Amino acid sequence: MLNLESSRPRTKAKSQPVPLLDLKAQYASLREELRAAIDRVAESQSFIFGPEVEELEKEVAEYSQCEFGIGVSSGSDALLVTLMAIGIKPGDEVITTPYTFFATAGAVSRLGAQPVFVDIDPLAYNIDPAKIEAAITDKTRAIIPVHLYGQMADMDPIMEVAARHNLYVIEDAAQAIGAEYKGRRAGSIGHFGCFSFFPSKNLGGFGDGGMVTANEARLADTVKLLRNHAYQPKYYNNVVGWNFRLDAIQAAVLRVKLKYLDSWTAARQRNAARYRDLFAEAELAINTELVLSEAAEGSSMRFGTGADRSLKETAGVVLPTEAPDRRHIYNQFVIRSGRRDQLMAYLKERQIGTEIYYPVPMHLQECFADLNHQAGEFPKSECAANETLALPIYPELTDEMLATVVEAVADFYGGGMA
Repeated sequence: MLNLESSRPRTKAKSQPVPLLDLKAQYASLREELRAAIDRVAESQSFIFGPEVEELEKEVAEYSQCEFGIGVSSGSDALLVTLMAIGIKPGDEVITTPYTFFATAGAVSRLGAQPVFVDIDPLAYNIDPAKIEAAITDKTRAIIPVHLYGQMADMDPIMEVAARHNLYVIEDAAQAIGAEYKGRRAGSIGHFGCFSFFPSKNLGGFGDGGMVTANEARLADTVKLLRNHAYQPKYYNNVVGWNFRLDAIQAAVLRVKLKYLDSWTAARQRNAARYRDLFAEAELAINTELVLSEAAEGSSMRFGTGADRSLKETAGVVLPTEAPDRRHIYNQFVIRSGRRDQLMAYLKERQIGTEIYYPVPMHLQECFADLNHQAGEFPKSECAANETLALPIYPELTDEMLATVVEAVADFYGGGMA
């Protein structure tokens, strides 16, 4: 067995920097179109609602195979307003995953309800549908599956269990615009879809922004009412809403970018495929079919016949999985390493950008201490939090930049590339 602790990465001269994301490269290719769109809004002096927002709502709804789109102020607010729309209140329970961005569970907590966590599939990182039914109680009102990293959750069994128990399903599609599950787009399967237009997303604005999608007019109308203080008519309120409005300038920017989204997705998919080839050539890609079990007590994955080697003892990384019935849009390209923190530090020395999504799962966050969860309750989520690392995947990466990233990983493991 290779003793990784005693192996030393080769010293190598620094190559070109590879940032985790380069929004300036995207902007340079669209500068004139984007400036013209912003000027159009400035000339109109219509900054709240108006034609830009209305057209974006139609375009995103059509793109997402939905009947309705409702522009909102952020992806976080999209989650909050949809929970408000279905009447979530103190004492209710909402099932979701502990391995996600804070906003998913945070929106539930904001309304006084309780997030109930269900562990993930350790390879896809999405909620494990087989574990959902056991978490349902007479207080459960909804399920929020998260389409993490750009690949949709296994929605058919989720919708089936929701139908059996008369529960709402809210798709957290903040990282998944254009992703597909059996030919259906993210946001089109559940009762609501929630999207984020944060600048780093595949479709990102010039600030915060979000969208809610729906296929039922009643639900869409409720969200549309709540996002503008629930005025009906103006200054008259039968219920309490809030300011969840999407700015017209953000809508104008997003309308320009939406035209290019599929070509950017194709570039991300090409980059992912190139990564796979390069990691295979470097003999660093661990065959995920050899994953036999999750070790006890939340320790790392184990590999090989008899599951006798931990990921920490394995010279290589686990690459993202892509289910055959999905369209993965690669919001992130996330690998797993048993020496994640050391690898991240090494790549930083080589001027290669990386990020950890997410280092602390929700059940172990201090703000949720009142839920009385303990380490080890959701071992697959905890393993992911300890082992995952996002590599650059944005569309403008060159083959040379991709090779630079993989060569650095190979050097870390002491092998180098031919």
